[in-house]
Amino acid sequence: MSSVDPQPKTPRKGRWAIWTAALLILLGGGTYLLSQRSTDSGAAKAAKPRGKNAKGGGGAIPVSIEKVRQGNMGVYISALGTVTPVYTATITSRVAGQLMEVHYREGQMVHKGDLLAVIDPRPYQAAYTQAQGQLQRDQALLSNAKIDLERYRSALAQHAIPEQTMATQQAAVNQYEGTTKLDEGNADAAKVNLDYSRITAPIDGRIGLRPLDPGNIVQANGTAPLLSITQLQPITVIFTMAEDYIYDVVTQLRAGHKLQVDAYDRDNQTHLAQGMLMTLDNQIDTTTGTVRVRASFANADWRLFPNEFVNARLLVKTLMAANIIPTAAIQRNNDVSFVYVVDPAKSTVLARNINVATTDGLAAAVTGVAPGETVVTDGFDKLQDNVKVVARKDRGATANPAGSPAGNP
Repeated sequence: MSSVDPQPKTPRKGRWAIWTAALLILLGGGTYLLSQRSTDSGAAKAAKPRGKNAKGGGGAIPVSIEKVRQGNMGVYISALGTVTPVYTATITSRVAGQLMEVHYREGQMVHKGDLLAVIDPRPYQAAYTQAQGQLQRDQALLSNAKIDLERYRSALAQHAIPEQTMATQQAAVNQYEGTTKLDEGNADAAKVNLDYSRITAPIDGRIGLRPLDPGNIVQANGTAPLLSITQLQPITVIFTMAEDYIYDVVTQLRAGHKLQVDAYDRDNQTHLAQGMLMTLDNQIDTTTGTVRVRASFANADWRLFPNEFVNARLLVKTLMAANIIPTAAIQRNNDVSFVYVVDPAKSTVLARNINVATTDGLAAAVTGVAPGETVVTDGFDKLQDNVKVVARKDRGATANPAGSPAGNP
């Protein structure tokens, strides 16, 4: 029998070579990773500043600042108001007839007494003429009766006529006098109707749009007006004021002070006119707790228009030598209002409670700070007592410590 030779086996020396190569590869990779980690750690340590006061303000919070200034500031009451004319006349015809003439243009400014329109006057002229004729006839009868009365008195004195005849004549004179007065009244009424056929302006003001054209028949005291006139100079603004301010306002008025009122547009951005407070209403609206107030404006430039919606600002009083800060500097919590005041020596901040006397939206008059002190106006996110801050400067200028001069903060 023949025998088969077994497969050749791998020598032990070749196996040891493979294991040695794999181990060397693992050691090399581990050494590389450790070296990279050490390099990153060293770079991070090198990038970290050595201390809080390192050059460049490391650790200080950038904020916007502004100094407390001293000045006068008004205490205002702001409210919504409506421009209301002092006088508005809606004119209708007092007599019926055809509209013959129109003597105005739409939107024209007219003065009291100006002729505006003419209603056909001929029927009223005829009635007036008739009334005058009747008056003259009865005046002649009265004059003749008075002459007879004087004659009867002379005859009675000579006992030529009975006393009854003279008494009858006296009654006739009285009757003609009554008739004459009635005729005078009829003539005056006819004259009034004739005058009503000429429509004149009862006030100074601006005429609105014309509803009727010449040729139309108008009715006496009809519901459709011939025209309307609205006075524009002066004009008033009516607005509401909370009842809490009534005492301050009434006190000023009783002292003879004129309270200034400014009118702004609907967006409360454009100043329209300046006027004076006229008066308050005689009672408070219990449903809203407000009182109506009327202010008068000369309206020389026609900026105020009837029924226009405006924002009114009433100056109640002026705070003299008040400490004024931007309203952006005021912070509030559930209990108090406070600001962050900058210590110029340490460039740190400290919260300080304040009382707000009044504000106009951009600035506020407060107590609790002194003129010249510096307050933070922006950058409050990480602020707390004794935290270092650095003042921001516009246009990329180098930041200075908040306590050091920084131009016009």
